[in-house]
Amino acid sequence: MAVAVAKEMNPTRDEFAAMLAESLAKDDVYEGSVVKGKVVGIEKDLAVIDVGLKMEGRVPVREFSPSAKDGGLKVGDTVEVYLERVENALGEAVLSRDKAKREESWTRLEKMFEANEKVNGVIFNKVKGGFTVDLDGAVAFLPGSQVDIRPVRDIGPLMHQSQPFQILKMDRRRGNIVVSRRSVLEETRAEQRADIVARLGEGQVIDGLVKNITDYGAFIDLGGIDGLLHVTDMAWRRVNHPSEILNVGDTVKVQIIRINPETQRISLGIKQLQSDPWQAIEAKYPVGAKFTGTVTNIADYGAFVELEPGVEGLIHVSEMSWTKKNVHPGKIVSTSQQVEVQVLEVDPNKRRISLGLKQTQDNPWDAFLGQHPKGSTVEGPIRNITEFGLFIGLDNGVDGMVHLSDLDWQKAGEEAIKDYKKGDTVKAIVLDVDSTKERISLGVKQLGGDPADSLAKYKKGDQVTCEVVAVQENGIEVKIADSEMTAFVKRSDLSRDRSEQRPERFTVGQKVDAAVISVDKAARRINVSIKQLEISEEKQAVAQYGSSDSGASLGDIFKAAIKKRDDKDDGEGDTEE
Repeated sequence: MAVAVAKEMNPTRDEFAAMLAESLAKDDVYEGSVVKGKVVGIEKDLAVIDVGLKMEGRVPVREFSPSAKDGGLKVGDTVEVYLERVENALGEAVLSRDKAKREESWTRLEKMFEANEKVNGVIFNKVKGGFTVDLDGAVAFLPGSQVDIRPVRDIGPLMHQSQPFQILKMDRRRGNIVVSRRSVLEETRAEQRADIVARLGEGQVIDGLVKNITDYGAFIDLGGIDGLLHVTDMAWRRVNHPSEILNVGDTVKVQIIRINPETQRISLGIKQLQSDPWQAIEAKYPVGAKFTGTVTNIADYGAFVELEPGVEGLIHVSEMSWTKKNVHPGKIVSTSQQVEVQVLEVDPNKRRISLGLKQTQDNPWDAFLGQHPKGSTVEGPIRNITEFGLFIGLDNGVDGMVHLSDLDWQKAGEEAIKDYKKGDTVKAIVLDVDSTKERISLGVKQLGGDPADSLAKYKKGDQVTCEVVAVQENGIEVKIADSEMTAFVKRSDLSRDRSEQRPERFTVGQKVDAAVISVDKAARRINVSIKQLEISEEKQAVAQYGSSDSGASLGDIFKAAIKKRDDKDDGEGDTEE
C-alpha cells in the first residue's frame, strides 16, 4: 500500500509524458475550437453536454432551436459546440452552440469565397455607412453603395428577406466580412441583357416604354434593357428638346438602328419608320424657285428656314439683305416668322439647301438704274471718305462712289478730295451701274463738261487774249478769254526782250495777248507765250512792209506796222461812236 502511494506521488518518466500530453491536448486541441459532445441531461432550459476527458458543460437549449422548448434535444444526442474554456470557477467546461454555428459558417463561407460562389443572407440592421447581414450565423457588413445598382430610397422591402450576396472581402482574424448585393444584380442584369440583346437585331421594330428624358434624348425600356433614342433620330424636322415629342411613361414604336455587342448599347430611332423627306429633294425644290417657309433658328451666320417638316434650308447672312451689311440676322428676321425665300443651291448628299431672302426683293441697283440712267444727275450726302474716293448716299439705300480721278478736271485727286468733308451734300453724274457687282460709279467733274472739248478750237500759233489771274515769281497764271481754260506763262515767255521778262510788271486783271504754242488734249492743257506772239507779229510786219534790203530799218518797219494797227483801232472806235 505504501509502495502504491509512493508510486502515485512519484510517477515514472513515461507516465509524466503521458500526463503532459493529455494536458496539452486539453489546452491546444479543444479550447477555442468546435468539438463534438453528447447530451447527458436536460435541466430546465440548459442542456448538459459531455465533451470527453471527464468534462461537462451546460448550454442554453434556445441556442439549438429557439422555437422548441427543449431545443429539439434529447438525452444521447451528439452535437457540436464551441469550447471556450476547459474549466470555469465551477470546474465545468464553458461551451457555446452559437459560436459553434459561427465557426461552421466561417469555414463554409471561406470555401465559398475562394470558389467565388454566392451566399444567402438576411439584412437585419442598419449601421453607419451601410447595413449588417446575417450569413447563417456569421455577421457581414453591406456598404450602402453595394445595396443596389441605383440608389435605394427605402430599404424596408429588403430587410429580413433571404437573398443572395457576393462576398467581397473576408478577414477571419479580425472577424470582418464585406458583402455586395449590387454585384449579384449586375451579374444577373448582364445575363438578362445578353439574352435580350441576342434576341434583338438591327432594323427590328419593337415597342418600348419611355423611362427617362434628357436634353439629348430619351431612354426606352425594351423589356429588361434600355436603348437610347437620340433627339436627332426622333423626327426628320428639328427637335429642340425631346419633351416636344415624348413624355415619361409613353409607349412608342421604335426601330433598332445599331447594337454594340461589346458595350451592349442600343441606338433607337423613330424617324426611320417614316419616309425620308429628302428623297428627290432636287425635284421638289429646284434652284431659282421661290417658296414660303418658317424661321426655326437664328445664328450669327444666318437663319434656318423650315420648308416642310424635316426639310430646312439656311439663309446665309450675306443673302439676307441687299443693303444691310454686317448686321446680325436677328435684326432682319425673327423666329417663327413666315418668309419667302428663293432656292440658291441644293446638295442632297449633305442634305443642305442654300436659300436667299434678298433675291425675293427688287435689286436696288436695278431699281436705281431704272430711275437714274447713265448721264443723269443725282444728289446725296457724303457717307464716307476713303483714300480712293467719296461714297455718296443715294435712293433705295444704295451708295455710289466718286473716284479720285472723277473729282476735278484740273486738280489731282489727292488735292481735290481735301475740299470735301463727311456729311456734305454733293451733286454728281451717273457714270455706270453694275447690279451684279452692286456698284454705282459717279463723277463730279463731269458736271461742268470736259475742258478737252473746248481745246478743239485752238491750234498752235493762234493768238488769244488772256486775263492775268495770278502773278508769281517764275511767271504769271492767265485765263483764256471766253473759256474756263487756264495757262501758265513762264518768265522766259513773258517778253522777247530779256529786260521785260519780269512778272511784277503785270497786275491781276490785266489783259494780255499771247500765242498758243501747244495743245495737249490728253492732259487737257494749253500753253501760251507772249514772247512767241511778239516774234510772230514781227515776222508778219516784215513780210507786209518790206525788208531790210529796201533801205528801211527793222525798227522803221515795226513802227509802221504798229501805226497801221493803231490807226485801224482808232477807225473802228469812230465807227462805234
